[in-house]
Amino acid sequence: MSTPVVLVAGLHASARAAVVDRLLRDHPGSVAVHHDLREVTADRVHRVVRDASTVLDLADVRLAHGCVTCTVREDLLPQLVRHAATASLLVVDLWDSVEPRSVAEALDCEEAHDILRLTCVLTALHAEHMPVDITRGDRLRETGQIAAAGDRRYLAEVLARQIEYATALTVHGGDEEDVELSRAVLGHLAPCTPIFTPDSTADSTPASIPASTAVAAASLPDVTGARLCTRELAERVDPATAQLPCDAQTDEITTVVWHRLRSLHPARLFEAVDELVTQSVRSRGRFWLASRPDRLLAWDAVAGIVSVEDAGPWLAALPEAAWDMVSPARRTAAGLDWDPVTGDRVQHLVFTGPDLDRERLHALLDSCLLTEEEARAGSGGWAGYDDPFAHILDLKEIA
Repeated sequence: MSTPVVLVAGLHASARAAVVDRLLRDHPGSVAVHHDLREVTADRVHRVVRDASTVLDLADVRLAHGCVTCTVREDLLPQLVRHAATASLLVVDLWDSVEPRSVAEALDCEEAHDILRLTCVLTALHAEHMPVDITRGDRLRETGQIAAAGDRRYLAEVLARQIEYATALTVHGGDEEDVELSRAVLGHLAPCTPIFTPDSTADSTPASIPASTAVAAASLPDVTGARLCTRELAERVDPATAQLPCDAQTDEITTVVWHRLRSLHPARLFEAVDELVTQSVRSRGRFWLASRPDRLLAWDAVAGIVSVEDAGPWLAALPEAAWDMVSPARRTAAGLDWDPVTGDRVQHLVFTGPDLDRERLHALLDSCLLTEEEARAGSGGWAGYDDPFAHILDLKEIA
């Protein structure tokens, strides 16, 4: 019988500790493992293994291959396997800036498949800080939360990934107003993910559902159930299959969806990027440029920092024989957007922020689309367009 494993992520140690302590108390015989990365630049990490009442083991772990992520994985997995025989539940308390996806996928390996089963990915959030953190443009090195010597990630970028990958969210600390604001923000960023507030009345209903329909539940999710499929977890956030939020309005917080079929003019979109990014706190989705009609491009922006990446070909650009090689989720997502002319090529971008002007945002994006005359020129004409995104996309492709 495999031992259940729950990952607990989050930027703030106090929020994570509240979750870990509660799990250890609620599940007698459970064990928690934590890797402290504060001394990562000195080529070592500090490992702590504990149960509900005492510290079971302390050790300094030297870095291997110059990669802290590899070291944590290589040390974490043996520790979990070691304790699996006697523990009722294994809790992985992730360092502040560690993103749970990489750890989840590392644990989903053949050698541990019959010993460990990942059952939950929890992100613990501090109600007082979360609404501010998601707007902060600080790099992790400025906040003292780096996970490697060369870590150049942004705090808000990590927080967004911790929120959107999780199978459940918990909110701790702050006053009642902080909790309600945090729940409202989370209801826009991850509307299908249950939210738990152990410090107050329990509610596992997504925050986007009115409070009048809330259903009382346990203050934490079940963490001893069936095995999670990491492939399905990835499909929830990967650009081609991501479960993107819908249009929504909660007091001053707005989510705006822009969905079109016509291609975007690369130069006009590039000119609009700054305004698009600064108008919203979080935006993501998939789009296509006239200059790259066969490539699905991913848009990811948070706290004023935007990333545009090539996420591979559109299904319409592949021979039908190759469709059997892609996942059912990818084929389903393509089918939902399918058009007889453009196939699955689509502009599907979602923007979230305070008091967003939906009409202005739509008008700005619509102005970046090809005109009817430009559209009639076809791919032969589009190939000659100046593409300011080339230095970003082509460089990433070479790397």
